[in-house]
Amino acid sequence: MTNATLPASLQEIKEEFLALELRDRLQLLLEFSNELPELPERYRDHPDLFERVVECQSPVFIFVEVDEDEVVHLYATAPKESPTTRGFASILAQGLAGLTADEVLAVPDDYPQELGLTEAVSPLRVRGMTALLGRTKHQVRLKRGT
Repeated sequence: MTNATLPASLQEIKEEFLALELRDRLQLLLEFSNELPELPERYRDHPDLFERVVECQSPVFIFVEVDEDEVVHLYATAPKESPTTRGFASILAQGLAGLTADEVLAVPDDYPQELGLTEAVSPLRVRGMTALLGRTKHQVRLKRGT
């Protein structure tokens, strides 16, 4: 993959992880889990809008908005008791924030494997993050009608 297709926000997150030793990467993932953005008030009482990411071991739900300027907003919920999953959701929510639909759709599908966490977390968890990205892209396509 070339970094040309990777938005700066995701490239920065990737470099942050790869600059660390393996155990420190897990600590950074935990820090991301604590930074998962809160749901906007307008969505807190509407769980029906959220899609479950069934590939994740923990109950993770996402909802994507594409505004009139084609900017994508990813909202996610994951239990505090599931820091790995929350961390992955937070990485995507923060890394995709402010990107256009085209930029989100151009993010390489293997981005989760490039964070250097494959040796630190189970392959099932990495697949969960890959599914989070895939479902986000799917929702973007649906919202755009493409």
